[in-house]
Amino acid sequence: MKNKFILVAALAIGFAGCEPEFENEVNAAYSSGEADFTRYVAVGNSLTAGYMDGTVCRVGQTYSYPNLLAQQFALVGGGAFTQPSFAEDVNNLGGFAGSPGSTRLIIDASQNRPEPIAGASTITLTPQAKAYNNMGVPGAKSFHLLVPGYGALNPYFARHATSPTATVMADAMTKNPTFFTNWIGSNDVLAYATSGGAQADGVTPAADHNTTGNVNPLTYGFNDITNSTYFTSVYTNIINSLTINGAKGVVCTIPSVTSIPYFTTVPFNPLPAEATSSNPTAIGLYQFLAAVSGGRISPLRTAAGTKNPVLIRDESLTDIGPTIQAAAASTPFAPFAASLGALYGKARHTTAADLIVLPASSIIGQVNTAGTAPFNVNGVTLPLANKWVLTTTEKARVAAATAAYNTSIIAIATTKNLAVADMNAVMNKLVSGLKIETNSIYTANYFSGSATEGQVLFSLDGVHPNARGYAVIANEFIKTINAKYKSNLPLHNPTYFPGISILPTN
Repeated sequence: MKNKFILVAALAIGFAGCEPEFENEVNAAYSSGEADFTRYVAVGNSLTAGYMDGTVCRVGQTYSYPNLLAQQFALVGGGAFTQPSFAEDVNNLGGFAGSPGSTRLIIDASQNRPEPIAGASTITLTPQAKAYNNMGVPGAKSFHLLVPGYGALNPYFARHATSPTATVMADAMTKNPTFFTNWIGSNDVLAYATSGGAQADGVTPAADHNTTGNVNPLTYGFNDITNSTYFTSVYTNIINSLTINGAKGVVCTIPSVTSIPYFTTVPFNPLPAEATSSNPTAIGLYQFLAAVSGGRISPLRTAAGTKNPVLIRDESLTDIGPTIQAAAASTPFAPFAASLGALYGKARHTTAADLIVLPASSIIGQVNTAGTAPFNVNGVTLPLANKWVLTTTEKARVAAATAAYNTSIIAIATTKNLAVADMNAVMNKLVSGLKIETNSIYTANYFSGSATEGQVLFSLDGVHPNARGYAVIANEFIKTINAKYKSNLPLHNPTYFPGISILPTN
């Protein structure tokens, strides 16, 4: 059975290839106010680097919010702004040479789906050994900015680290900033969320160090949630470094993952009854499981126009495998009794409170070749693994860590009299609609057809903004700067920026 609940809708997104127009006409009223933009440095992760559509590419990087800010800063005395060189990305594919599947995502109109753009990346890991004004490093967590030799762990930083033992912060400080932006911390909790709180069934789940009290990052896995006390210590060190010479700046709160399309695009009930009702094994299996699962699993909906939730494995549940195995012994499923107990002992249907991650859209309803027929249809007769779903319990862990981080970010900024851009509030507004200065309304409605295609601010990876989204983010920074530092900087017009890339064929 082929899923099209996201892919068909994606086809309706229109082309948006216009180049942005910036409000750069000289205006005597523009001013820097109390800020000095002579040497602007941006610190952060992929959101700062200009990451979109699953990668950093040459053209996409030009739409990074720091680069958009620097263009407005230049109107009031801001100096040169440099970013890691992607000049070798001649085909604008992003990714790294020799890394299949890492190129940027596009919509292939002929196939009705998003997929990596065809072609081979030309970006190499040749060291540039140069500090830049944009020190956004994709994949970086807060404490990574202080790790000597972090380039050995992160190819993006490896390309421009000034030495094999350099730290991100030390390289950033060689630019001696007079003004900075700092948006770090999302990955400290986002990696846990995007992994569904777990690597895979049978593998130790990602840890929530926010509650374990573990403040030793050497013991952390990449998907683990950073301890909030340790985060506070690290964030304090970062801000102390950035302000050591009196620089002013803006820090950002961390968005809630529930407002990001990576978690909101795939509904909890994406399986049309017309498709699942043609699977006689599933119908009989669900009737049996509904009788023995104590309400965890419901009978299959077969009425036309109805939809079925996804069957998932939830490690937080009590294992009722022995009960299922014993009950199956007196049914037509008797030959599979042991397998049923192992498969469905911790299985349940998704509810509206669960968040299915975006990549699951490509496997739900598909036959899993690693499974055993007839119990091998993903999300139907084969429960989805932990990594595909963020459960209510896992959502609570993410929310608690995010709230703790944001409390620290605001408190630390207050002690230094810094501006705070509340990106958490901005992203949350996208759920109901964010109205900007041009009276345009933008939402987190990822793919909903031509009627709203111009309102989509996210790129195809579901986590990072597209060019239009970065323009909106840059404007939020500008409004914060104008309010805090009495500056008068012009805003960008997001409608002039391109949206999602669509190719007739790939």
